[in-house]
Amino acid sequence: MTTLPPANSQSKPQREIGRAGRFRRTVAALLLGSTLLTAPALAGWAVSQAQQNATPSAISPAVSMVQDTPASFADLAAKVSPAVVNIAATQEAKAETRAQRGPAIPGFPPGTPFEEFFRQFQDQMGRNGGPNGGPDGDQDQDQGPRGKTGALGSGFIIDPAGYVVTNNHVIDGASEITVTLQDGTAMPAKLIGRDAKTDLALLKVKSDKPLPSVDWADSDKTRVGDWVMAVGNPFGLGGTVTKGIVSARGRDIHSGPYDDYFQLDAAINRGNSGGPTFDLSGRVIGINTAIYSPNGGSVGIGFAIPSNLAKEVVAQLKESGKVERGWLGVKIQEVTPDIADSVGLPGAKGALVAEVTADSPAQRAGLHQGDVVLSYAGKPVNNLRDLTRHVADTKAGDTVELKILRDGREKTVPVRIDRLSEQQQMASADSDTGKGSAEHEEVAPVKGLKLAPLDRAARKRLGIGEDVQGVVVTGLSSSVDVPVRPGDVIERVGDTEVKSPADVRQQVTQAEKAGQKALLMLINRQGNESFVALKLKA
Repeated sequence: MTTLPPANSQSKPQREIGRAGRFRRTVAALLLGSTLLTAPALAGWAVSQAQQNATPSAISPAVSMVQDTPASFADLAAKVSPAVVNIAATQEAKAETRAQRGPAIPGFPPGTPFEEFFRQFQDQMGRNGGPNGGPDGDQDQDQGPRGKTGALGSGFIIDPAGYVVTNNHVIDGASEITVTLQDGTAMPAKLIGRDAKTDLALLKVKSDKPLPSVDWADSDKTRVGDWVMAVGNPFGLGGTVTKGIVSARGRDIHSGPYDDYFQLDAAINRGNSGGPTFDLSGRVIGINTAIYSPNGGSVGIGFAIPSNLAKEVVAQLKESGKVERGWLGVKIQEVTPDIADSVGLPGAKGALVAEVTADSPAQRAGLHQGDVVLSYAGKPVNNLRDLTRHVADTKAGDTVELKILRDGREKTVPVRIDRLSEQQQMASADSDTGKGSAEHEEVAPVKGLKLAPLDRAARKRLGIGEDVQGVVVTGLSSSVDVPVRPGDVIERVGDTEVKSPADVRQQVTQAEKAGQKALLMLINRQGNESFVALKLKA
């Protein structure tokens, strides 16, 4: 189970906890209120209704909710558990330096409880990555007798022929994989294929008889608040069942470009990775993959890959052992409220095209830097992940229509999608840059930006090539509220290319006179182009 460090995830989950707490208190109040209609009060109400020959009223929402709550998950657990398996992956141990191994174990007799206790203590104190576990978070690793390590995880059978789904990080780098059924039968497994971007893997075991299997659910129909049940192998304890609800949808935990996780409050711990989460009909709605935890254990915030995303990837792995994705050829960034104001959008939605790759489907279709993609093949694009997933799910050779916003007007552009090759990687839009004062710096900053012409001296000092044109940012005043740094080059302000600080000032002045709240600027940071919004006077 990938464990998310608190520093990266604390504030957002805490806000969710606050909302969930308010919801629970509200529900508790409703249920408490319904219990007051008892004894004489309830009898009096019944007599009054009978005297009036009134039709019985509909069941209140609170009572209806109680009736829909499962009395027991026992039947569901008995139905699906035989298809959930334990996975043990054996990996070659990497050579460690003495510093990496930590302090030596005192000279206790080999095999004694004291030796094992001290080894576990070292593991908990960071020998395997600190209290949150190692890089994979949920893998219980033990040093084998022949320089090998063992990782434990979970999985589930999706085909009676023996196809097993799990997380990629459970079997990553494994030289041997063993699948153990609920009845204790252990079988060697063959890796059919894996996809690191979605953290999914497909295994195959051979059996003389059909194996118990489970079906996929339509995760698009899963709602926040729906009951779920997770089954897995936490801490090596196979066949463990936990229950809870879907706490949220569409979580981005920054693990990859296709993040779209369910958040669950069912207890999920190390070893649950790759295990299924079921709906009340016994179908798989998600694959447990990560947890947020300040202590390495479950705190009620787990993350599962939705079944609709997983089953498409698994189908490709089963067919060809690999996943093919569509390629558009653009670098995109989020549309912030300030950027939305600067381009004339009523709200912060869509994906802003920061760069168009040469000889790409986007360039051939005529997409421009600064276009905002609003929909893809008729599906709304509310954020970056929407566009990324839509493109990835498109088959190479298919032509789709993109609705874009350009110069304040909507336009439809047809694009023929290509196949994403393994060599095409997502470029980082952020990197450190050098600092320094430039000659000919403008005395009066423009909206808090200290600017200078991009002359030969500035190019040499900052390492900027002749192919980059614009105005260099040499400093920032304390009042500036825009994500730029000294060394950034402003290439365009609004729809106009700029070559001097005066050009920037002119565009800012015109925008303020027109009553704009923000002005879009294209900046170049060490060869990477992106848009930022410069706030103007209200």
